[in-house]
Amino acid sequence: MTLSKWQPFQELSTIRKQMDRLFEDMLSVGDRDWMGLHGIGGMWTPAVEIEETDKELVLKAEIPGIDAKDLEVEVGEDRVTISGEHKEEKRTEEKDKNYFHSEFHYGKFERVVPLPMPIETDKIKSDFKHGILTLTLPKVETAPKKVVKVNLGDS
Repeated sequence: MTLSKWQPFQELSTIRKQMDRLFEDMLSVGDRDWMGLHGIGGMWTPAVEIEETDKELVLKAEIPGIDAKDLEVEVGEDRVTISGEHKEEKRTEEKDKNYFHSEFHYGKFERVVPLPMPIETDKIKSDFKHGILTLTLPKVETAPKKVVKVNLGDS
């Protein structure tokens, strides 16, 4: 029998992701949303991951099927907001065609990602390739902590 270390926070993260998907599925009521499939009007948000290095945060967002011109990214000192719209392709020759199954996400989306620390908004670098948005967010350099002796007088 192999023993493995219990990681409660990892399990909580898994439960949170499952709950997020549950609520996304419940809210996706669209023209073709049958049997829980996302259709037009389905709400979705891009998946993100944040990596921390000594000097910066690197945020990656998975946004497949969207052109850079259809994205809007706003960065504040304590948050990143990514919004846009994934538009459905219009087929002119097949006007009345119904899908048997579709798991593509269409419609407008917005994702607000709180940042764990302040960043320098004037030094941000961005890259968008193959449906992955990468933002390099430099941390605010703080002055070294200074210890001072307080004079209490003649106490």
